[in-house]
Amino acid sequence: MSGFSLFNNLIRSTGKINFGSKVNQILNYVPKNDTRRYLSSKVVKDSKITQVERIRNIGISAHIDSGKTTLTERLLFYSGRIEEMHEVKGKDQVGATMDSMELERQRGITIQSAATYIDWKNNNINIIDTPGHVDFTIEVERALRVLDGAVLVLCAVGGVQSQTMTVNRQMKRNNVPFIAFINKLDRLGANHNRVAGQLKQKLGQNCALVQFPMGLESKFKGIVDVIDEKAIYFDGKFGETIREEPVPEEYIPELKKKKQDLIESLSNIDEELGEMFLDEKIPTNDQIKAAIRRNVIKRTFTPIFVGSALKNKGVQKLLDGIVQYLPNPSEIENFALDESSGETQRVLINPERSDKNKFLGLAFKLEAGRYGQLTYIRVYQGHIKKDDIAYNVRTGKKHKISRLVRMHANHMEDIEDAYAGDIIALFGIDCSTGDTFVTEKDFKLSMESMFVPDPVVSLSIKPADSNMNDNFSKGINRFMKEDPTFKVIYDSDSKELIAYGMGELHLDIYATRLEREYNCKCILGKPKVAFRETLLEAFEFDYLHKKQSGGQGQFGKVIGTLEPLPQEKYQSIEFIDETTGTNVPDQFIPGIKRGFYNSLEKGVLTGNKVTGVLFRLTDGANHCTDSTDLAFQLAAEGAMKQAFSEGKWQIIEPIMFVEVTAPEEFQSVVVGNINKRNGIIINSETNMGWFNLQCEVALNDMFGYSSEIRSLTQGKGEFAMEFLKYLPARQEVVSKLIDAGSTDKNQTKKKKKN
Repeated sequence: MSGFSLFNNLIRSTGKINFGSKVNQILNYVPKNDTRRYLSSKVVKDSKITQVERIRNIGISAHIDSGKTTLTERLLFYSGRIEEMHEVKGKDQVGATMDSMELERQRGITIQSAATYIDWKNNNINIIDTPGHVDFTIEVERALRVLDGAVLVLCAVGGVQSQTMTVNRQMKRNNVPFIAFINKLDRLGANHNRVAGQLKQKLGQNCALVQFPMGLESKFKGIVDVIDEKAIYFDGKFGETIREEPVPEEYIPELKKKKQDLIESLSNIDEELGEMFLDEKIPTNDQIKAAIRRNVIKRTFTPIFVGSALKNKGVQKLLDGIVQYLPNPSEIENFALDESSGETQRVLINPERSDKNKFLGLAFKLEAGRYGQLTYIRVYQGHIKKDDIAYNVRTGKKHKISRLVRMHANHMEDIEDAYAGDIIALFGIDCSTGDTFVTEKDFKLSMESMFVPDPVVSLSIKPADSNMNDNFSKGINRFMKEDPTFKVIYDSDSKELIAYGMGELHLDIYATRLEREYNCKCILGKPKVAFRETLLEAFEFDYLHKKQSGGQGQFGKVIGTLEPLPQEKYQSIEFIDETTGTNVPDQFIPGIKRGFYNSLEKGVLTGNKVTGVLFRLTDGANHCTDSTDLAFQLAAEGAMKQAFSEGKWQIIEPIMFVEVTAPEEFQSVVVGNINKRNGIIINSETNMGWFNLQCEVALNDMFGYSSEIRSLTQGKGEFAMEFLKYLPARQEVVSKLIDAGSTDKNQTKKKKKN
């Protein structure tokens, strides 16, 4: 603990850790053993496509281990972007192109989203490969914020899984059109029809197969194009030679049925095809394709493609589908916020690839690279070129664009300029995720903010060697800047640094990166759950703050009600001003609101944050000389203290959606273990000797489950979980928390006396 005495008073108000003046100078420093250094490549002098219709910005998203990165590797290979394909786990000591971090190659998972671009049939496709693990959900969230379309990859065996549902919600929240790709049809237990059915039932998608496989598992030999009615084979060592032939007789009945299903699904939502269907007219293939494109862009239809990325089948046809059905930047409506008039107005952005429009770009991802901070920018409007001056709309700071690059995983390719629809990267720009950039200072538009989920797990963290404090602070500050869901805050009560994240894996990855990239081994405490406190019953307050000690005094009175929000809003905090007349002047309302929010940092029961409450201000009183903004702020804080001491409060805890997959022989022991953890089973399915269990379990009861599921299923079971909602904690949990809180308070008092 002595090595951590210097942590006192070293936390800035911004939440960043300040271990000394050197930190600010070397915040972007990356040591020599950094595993994600960026490699320079040739200058791309003229790779610009002038027609916006030939641009696609897509993401590859799915549940963990559905084959996203393997699929992206094939997209790069078939488009000629790379000369050799490598596998995800890096058995050949190379690894997949998009997993450029050594840790990703060793663990066989994607940790950070990576950007690249390819050319396919004279179309430029910008691709972002995203992680599948729920702990890195922010990487998916900010990628979808700037993309125009996506490919939802589904495992032909696992089907729609927990993270698939999360990605589907993220796409819905960001209004991103997508097409589906059923992967791994060569695996034992593959069933494309079952997965298509799950898309309809579990995700509520209006979808239909536009392809289906010829054979499954080891007999998978090719695909049938439902629209063009052709059998497609992928010959050659890597499936690079496409051979089209008439559909074999054995698949004709299935082809007719699938085409009829496709036309019916489209006719239900498309006016043009609907009229033809009623008139008993058969649409042409071009009319079907046009209807698919219209409804994909409107998010009312999802075409399903099939294949096996690992076995090099179906990928080229998926590329054709990306170009054919996903929208270009001009077909998506993007809005910016204009606050120049004093009132916030939504303004439609012009996506034309021209330098006639004013430049507008959004910084959606930050990384510390070898040459300084690397800022990923989506260009929404206008034109930017090397040596331009860009202004950060939020801070007003100006930056010279000394280097403009396009990313290919960890390779950089210098470019001279970029237009609307491009995804690029800049160096040496000091900004935060979500900042908007313009090239004209008076152009005061800003892009709408992106959704950032709250962390649900915390643990104490400190360097094993106090001599490594400098490296520790560099790494922590860098990671917090790159990842908005990772936070490290100094707790004045426990005198410890507390790391907050989306899960155990999330925090473990950052601890590993601190050791590898900054030579700073860390000691981690036990994971803690982000419990919250909320009001049980409405409480009416009437509080007067009055102070007179010579000179101008302080006077502020607030009257109103503190109300609990419904369970679905347990993560929200709301403030409503219902005052009328002049008892509480308008200029003091922000002070009251500030006092309310300041009081929510620590609750009365366990000291956890307070959420799920509504502060309804109905009346008050003021004094002509003694009323100030501070006086009303203190009045609001006093009203909250009154509510804490006299109101009824409860503790709420995060509930996780848990999905377990294992062989059927272990079903009873797995179900028994979930019941032991007080879980509620929602659904259970069996397929080809395997069972899939979906349940809701409190996060506090899920620690250690990863090792337990392996021992229960002889290493054959796996699970995934994601945050679902907050619910009131069980009484035994509440008692333990309150007892632990009382013990911590007593220990803190003893330390202060000593």
